[in-house]
Amino acid sequence: MTITAKDVNELRKQTGAGLMDCKKALTESNGDLDAAIDYLRKKGQKVSQLRAGREAKEGVVIAKTSDDRKKGIVLQLSSETDFVARNQEFIDFASSLTDLAMSKGVKSIDELLDTDYDGATVKEKLSEKVGAIGENIQVAALEELEGELVVPYIHAGNKIGVLVAMNKSENGTSDLAKDVAMQIAAMNPIAIDESDVPETVKEREFQIGKEQAVAEGKPENIVEKIAEGKLKKYYKENTLLNQQFVKDGSKTVKEVLGEKNKELTIIGFKRVALG
Repeated sequence: MTITAKDVNELRKQTGAGLMDCKKALTESNGDLDAAIDYLRKKGQKVSQLRAGREAKEGVVIAKTSDDRKKGIVLQLSSETDFVARNQEFIDFASSLTDLAMSKGVKSIDELLDTDYDGATVKEKLSEKVGAIGENIQVAALEELEGELVVPYIHAGNKIGVLVAMNKSENGTSDLAKDVAMQIAAMNPIAIDESDVPETVKEREFQIGKEQAVAEGKPENIVEKIAEGKLKKYYKENTLLNQQFVKDGSKTVKEVLGEKNKELTIIGFKRVALG
């Protein structure tokens, strides 16, 4: 497969690695960007790993919950320019779509597009907006979440939207849930805890850990032990309950929840971000 300068530049943008390293990684990975990122990591390079949303998109993210706070919707309405995204009419339209999804029990983008919106479908309304504004506008993400208590959080001027669901609703839980939602916005965990991490991710990280150990010249008889240690570190850094709490780095999120109520925990979260 021919590796183009555009491919190399894209990998450099995603990882911060050097030009020749990126070219070699892409060559060894047959042009697969994700595989090239893993290749660089296996060689011991620190990469930014901006895996999600590689194409920078403008728009807004709205997160809301139902009146009883047992259900939440987070929706991303995308646009081509930040100028349009900052327009209050555009933001209000995104908010109205979120309300509509909530009231109709919508669970997917396709379902929302077919939903009635003032005598027309949402898809038709989007077409009207495109004609009026002159930019491509689309619902880029829609996530829903349910729980005993669901709390929304919008960060960085509608650039990130988060929903977090708790297993209990009691005095003070809402404030703590908001802190956790802020944590999710800032730290972008991949799962609640290690049990929720997909097996494919566990295996990938374990293999990367092994190859890093080999690249560092570690003895063969301790390579797997080192890889296991790296995997535990990965869980600590990337799973919500095991992360250091953003408001008190001496405690994990799990420990903070336990101080409130030993039975209190997080049963789900959703995070949608632009770019």
